[in-house]
Amino acid sequence: MKTQVAIIGAGPSGLLLGQLLHKAGIDNVIVERQTPDYVLGRIRAGVLEQGTVDMLREAGVAARMDAEGLVHEGVELIVDGRRVRIPLKELTGGSTVVVYGQTEVTRDLMEARQAVGATTIYSADNVQIHDAKGDSPYLTYEKDGQTHRIDCDYIAGCDGFHGISRKSIPAEVLTHYERVYPFGWLGLLSDTPPVNEELIYAHHERGFVLCSQRSLTRSRYYLQVPLTEKVEDWSDERFWEELKARLPEDVASRLVTGPSLEKSIAPLRSYVVEPMQYGKLFLVGDAAHIVPPTGAKGLNLAASDVCYLYRILVKVYKEGRTDLLEKYSELALRRVWKGERFSWFMTNLLHDFGDAKDAWDRKMQQADREYYLSSHAGLVNIAENYVGLPYEDVE
Repeated sequence: MKTQVAIIGAGPSGLLLGQLLHKAGIDNVIVERQTPDYVLGRIRAGVLEQGTVDMLREAGVAARMDAEGLVHEGVELIVDGRRVRIPLKELTGGSTVVVYGQTEVTRDLMEARQAVGATTIYSADNVQIHDAKGDSPYLTYEKDGQTHRIDCDYIAGCDGFHGISRKSIPAEVLTHYERVYPFGWLGLLSDTPPVNEELIYAHHERGFVLCSQRSLTRSRYYLQVPLTEKVEDWSDERFWEELKARLPEDVASRLVTGPSLEKSIAPLRSYVVEPMQYGKLFLVGDAAHIVPPTGAKGLNLAASDVCYLYRILVKVYKEGRTDLLEKYSELALRRVWKGERFSWFMTNLLHDFGDAKDAWDRKMQQADREYYLSSHAGLVNIAENYVGLPYEDVE
């Protein structure tokens, strides 16, 4: 098989890249290790930046998002018992976020790809990248007892942190940056109405809380917990009681509880690898960077990576601008590091670090809380980053 762009990974970043390339007349094949049902079973966040929303519209897959997604013009922070609403639209000149689950984004992209007959190969084992630095890159994979080959011009590694793409680059080429946090998030998904119209991020002496949502009837809640906690030790009743204890009384009194649809504990980490390209292999999304979910940046940074790579490839194929290929990593990383900074900042602002911070660090943390939530400039800073910083032009 031969194609122009081979994409490894059928998550939202791989599917979005494939859809955009298809609309631009650039042939592509997606290879995915898992089954479609497994991919759709991944529970992820769903706060979409303005730029991500615009990219989904450009890809022609936004009809259901526009009909069912919840446009949020603000977000609430609760710190030291003080409740502060950050009016995103007002502070950013009109930008908002859309609450629409990542699973739904993936479903829309899958259906769009199927509708146009583009090739996605699921359950592909032992995917390998060959000659990424050379003139004739190709992939091999195994399926149904046979080894298959895909020749291509370029390879997009959209296969996540544990995928093969980053691991295919020689170790001496890469520089890794990492920050591991001394806690995790215990998340619970339930078919209950959200406790608040807008998302609530709350700092409490017992630990951080996020009150999020997927729709008007489905809620997602998170509690900061030690890394030593096990999800099986948290009954639904225990979760709801702890959540109520960390929320102001007026909010807790409105909380509607119910059986959990899913419950899990996710450790928090920040990670970036540089560069994000090696020859004709380009790393996209989680293959190159991980953010703690506090800033709602994971899927959105993947979408900005897709934007840059897509725009570069269009210019390569339509205008012969192969000189732009070497700019991908630089362009993507500038926005990645700003997203990492905001996610690190929000994590530091709202979590209890216990003994991991000394007395000085705790005083600085408190000063940050007081400044950012009492200053117009501080609120603008949070709002601009939360709705998403603008994409750079590809020239």
